Amino acid sequence: MDDTIVAISTALGVGAISIVRLSGSEAIKIVNNVFVGKNLEKVGSHTINYGHIIDNNKIIDEVLISIMHGPKTFTREDIVEINCHGGITTTNKVLQILLNNGCRLAEPGEFTKRAFLNGRIDLLEAEGVMDLINSKTEQSRELALNQVGGKVSKLIHNLRQQLLEIIANIEVNIDYPEYEDIPELTIQHLNSQIENIKTQIEIIINESENGKIIKEGIKTSIIGRPNVGKSSILNKLIDEDKAIVTDIPGTTRDIVEGTLNINGLILNMIDTAGIRETKDIVESIGVKKSLDLIENSDLILYVLNNNESITDEDIEVISKLKDKNHIIIINKTDLPKQIDETQLLSKNIVYISTINNKGMDELKDKIKEIFNLEKIVTKDLTYLTNARSLSILKQALKSINDVEVGIKNEMYIDMIEIDIKNIWQKLGEITGDTYEDELIDQLFSQFCLGK
Repeated sequence: MDDTIVAISTALGVGAISIVRLSGSEAIKIVNNVFVGKNLEKVGSHTINYGHIIDNNKIIDEVLISIMHGPKTFTREDIVEINCHGGITTTNKVLQILLNNGCRLAEPGEFTKRAFLNGRIDLLEAEGVMDLINSKTEQSRELALNQVGGKVSKLIHNLRQQLLEIIANIEVNIDYPEYEDIPELTIQHLNSQIENIKTQIEIIINESENGKIIKEGIKTSIIGRPNVGKSSILNKLIDEDKAIVTDIPGTTRDIVEGTLNINGLILNMIDTAGIRETKDIVESIGVKKSLDLIENSDLILYVLNNNESITDEDIEVISKLKDKNHIIIINKTDLPKQIDETQLLSKNIVYISTINNKGMDELKDKIKEIFNLEKIVTKDLTYLTNARSLSILKQALKSINDVEVGIKNEMYIDMIEIDIKNIWQKLGEITGDTYEDELIDQLFSQFCLGK
């Protein structure tokens, strides 16, 4: 990290301004060499300075330059931000001049990576930066902001501190048993402390499932036989003619996707091929995808026709839904009723008519009820949302269970301590207090350039 990096930090295109950002020990000196205006090496920190970027004594652009001295910056290094006139040609020209004068083009996420490596933020906060950039709803923005601000990190740091105190108490009792003023660590006391930590971890894991819904949305698949109105339902829900609607069975041969915003939470809607026996190769592939989505979806909307009897094929598919979040949609209620709902054995049934625009609000209400969306959006949004972090926390919970087994089996305390240290180490991987270089490189490579 001895070199000075540079990147365009705004989206390329026509606009009022664009920003070229530098970070590193030579950042101010390099910009000063191509700037006509005040001497940037003598101006105060966190100031904005007017002037021109030049190349071979030729004016390239009229700019405003922000000077920020480390360590009070995002990366804790000297940072310079050049506010250029927006436009691809001008911005790229300024970038090229800086590269020619000693900068290196930043890798994706390298500014945030330097902030982490220099102790400005931890890994959870870094992941929160990426989530904030990618947030699509107010709830996901708030969730990411809590992570950026360190609220989620405090949960993990608090758990690590509790474990550290237990480890210290164990070691003191082992090394200095003759000291009378040292609190004696009994098995009952240790078991109580471990149970308390286990409860906290379980709460974080359970609440983080809500965080996953807020961040990633609810993967929702619309499934059913051909011509039951799946595509019409998708179009009505997202208020867009996304899927082709005809009376011809097999019109939808592949999945069609759209998004629906309910209470600020995203439903990722997938319209699937109608489930039936078919000799058409393309359609049969679509049918297989439809069946596969049953296992991989957060919510299944199974559609039936009000004017048709339930088939054995319907019963077979519905039987696979009993342990999954699902809603049985009975469509075409504007037509004479032929269906027998008693065969469905489900309490989540909604009646709609896409022709008459009836029942769509009831469908949305049922989705909110199943996922308790009203409660999610009003709670304190302090959760883990990253799959990496959640996986590590679940590993830590498994190690907690190993500790409880050890206590129950009256294992030697120094053996139990090994498992407790392992938990402490794993929690450190979440925040980045302990990490591997390969992980860091992979994580920050997912960021955009300039961030």
